[in-house]
Amino acid sequence: MIQVGDKIPATTLMEYSEVEGNGCSIGPNPVETQAASAGKTIAVFGLPGAFTPTCSAKHVPGYVEAFDELKAAGVDEVWCLSVNDAFVMGAWARDQKTGEKVRMLADGSADFAKATGLTLDLTGKGMGLRSNRYSMLVRDGVVESLNIEAPGKFEVSDAATLLAQAKAL
Repeated sequence: MIQVGDKIPATTLMEYSEVEGNGCSIGPNPVETQAASAGKTIAVFGLPGAFTPTCSAKHVPGYVEAFDELKAAGVDEVWCLSVNDAFVMGAWARDQKTGEKVRMLADGSADFAKATGLTLDLTGKGMGLRSNRYSMLVRDGVVESLNIEAPGKFEVSDAATLLAQAKAL
């Protein structure tokens, strides 16, 4: 399992773009994790699924609301990772009104989740292999803080916890 001090894995996430620009076409665009995090401080949070109750009611809204404070604490970008396809993540971004605040990144085949060891098997609930709920502060591709939730919990991966850690670093 990934630990504080480790580099994030070199995987490709997908991001849905509704507007062409900055070298991105409309539709799904690849995001190479190591290149996209180079030279930046990223607040990353992972969750089991788009449009799921806790994720939609608490997790994503918390990061949208805390965005300005996270920026003031030195965070360059906020990434939301979920084992969904880019089209679902794009629809969820519209629903959650993430705008330019939270990048909704699809880990469609769970490559990032598997490479970090942060998987959650929800096969028994008809959801297959998913991402565990967690948050991490990543600076220049290296994990500086890591908060992993116990199954069914939402206590340490919230925006307030990661904001306090960003302020302390």
